[in-house]
Amino acid sequence: MKNQLKKYSNSVFLFLMTMFFTVSAFAQDGGLNIDVNIGKKEWYQQPWAWVVGGAIFILILVALLRKKK
Repeated sequence: MKNQLKKYSNSVFLFLMTMFFTVSAFAQDGGLNIDVNIGKKEWYQQPWAWVVGGAIFILILVALLRKKK
């Protein structure tokens, strides 16, 4: 009987602590004001820069990993 009561009290304690942490996490949410500027892109945000960079990277890998005869 005592063992079952201990298991039950542990479960209740864990449930209450989980609820407390959840409520405190929601209470800290102050709402965000995010300004996303879609119009201006830097050079590293352009797709062509990633394609060119990837091609150069692959060429360097092939040159380094190629076996010499």
